[in-house]
Amino acid sequence: MSTVPADLKYAKSHEWLKLESDGTATVGITDYAQSSLGDITFVQLPKVGAVLKAGDTFGVVESVKAASDLYIPASGTVLAVNADLDSAPETVNREPYAGGWMLKLKLSDSAAAASLHDAASYSKLIG
Repeated sequence: MSTVPADLKYAKSHEWLKLESDGTATVGITDYAQSSLGDITFVQLPKVGAVLKAGDTFGVVESVKAASDLYIPASGTVLAVNADLDSAPETVNREPYAGGWMLKLKLSDSAAAASLHDAASYSKLIG
């Protein structure tokens, strides 16, 4: 059974978004996504300063099974990327909601997160 924290928002494409108190958001992939991918061997992330629109591809995650595009759940500018994933991509498998975060965004519209799934509807989506 996949873990689905109640304080996050979720995209159909299995990315999560955490709204921070300062108007930024942290983004990563869900426990369901990392377990479906298997052992993650590489994570490619955008450069700080990249401007992304909701639904844009923001990177790639590669595993022993497949490579999968990552889609940004809300529009914004990349403030930080998790450089630790360069040397330890498996952190996404171990801690998808903590150490395995992928990027921090300055949201261009904080209301955009309202269109994402809450924990209950995402749990239904993944069955």
